[in-house]
Amino acid sequence: MGGYILKISMMLMALAVLCTAAMASDGERLRLATTTSLHDTGLLDVVKQKFEEKYNVSLDVIAVGSGAAIKLGETGDADVLLVHDKDAELKFVGSGNGLERRCIAYNYFYVVGPRGDPASVKGLNATQAFKKILEEGRTDPEKVMFVSRGDNSGTYTKEKNLWKAAGYNISKFNASDRWYISAGQGMGATLMMANEKSAYTLSDMSTFMAYNAQYKGNFTLVPLIEGGNELLNVYTAIAVSPMKRPGVNCEMATNFINFLVSDEGQKLIADYGAEKFGQQIFFPAKGNCAAIGCPPAECAVSASATCAEA
Repeated sequence: MGGYILKISMMLMALAVLCTAAMASDGERLRLATTTSLHDTGLLDVVKQKFEEKYNVSLDVIAVGSGAAIKLGETGDADVLLVHDKDAELKFVGSGNGLERRCIAYNYFYVVGPRGDPASVKGLNATQAFKKILEEGRTDPEKVMFVSRGDNSGTYTKEKNLWKAAGYNISKFNASDRWYISAGQGMGATLMMANEKSAYTLSDMSTFMAYNAQYKGNFTLVPLIEGGNELLNVYTAIAVSPMKRPGVNCEMATNFINFLVSDEGQKLIADYGAEKFGQQIFFPAKGNCAAIGCPPAECAVSASATCAEA
């Protein structure tokens, strides 16, 4: 009996050692909640590899869209955010859920649609284009359609702001507006739906380029309106506050933000896309702060709020 107990004890000890070893090999983890565009384009794959090598950490990427990413930060289910919804970011930081914003990159949104441009929006600005799409869509919903993200993402926030600038409240759209389709999905799925229906949509330029390259020959949408302040798209990084959510990996989140704003991180952003897509699809924030409306204290500079102070 004593020998049996000894064997069981030795087995349990061995199991404990194996579990400890597995946990050690698993190493430190950092949970990143982010917008789908940074993930779908492949940029985060490059960032992940370099960051993990530099800090010996596993970066867990949760690509859900800006609205959902911020919710994960609020509940403490993410350590750091990479998002593109300024009003929501300011609210997140202002409520004490986030330490501080850091602008890390930018590009632009596109208004994309069928090559034939049935609503004749090419040459207009984004607000004018939205107004024209609505007017033509209500006149002939079989010919002119718009597919919306409808998913609480940064892109959807931009879309709502453009409708508002055009004089319309998106919440007033109803079942009779057959020209307007809410996908309730990520950017890639929304683009594919718009492509299938020969419809217009709003897309960040990076995801559009990624899908255009991936489905070349079967992807018929084209950018009709691009560039300008109306369609500016700024990405920011925010560490979740340990004061609000004890247990978040604040120190590594700070390391991640400092890596993104470092010369190495900004070069990764600047160089990405040239080989894969034939052109740059993200632009580094450093050196472009005034142009993208980011205050110098928030633009591509190292974190100033320490985790201890939080």
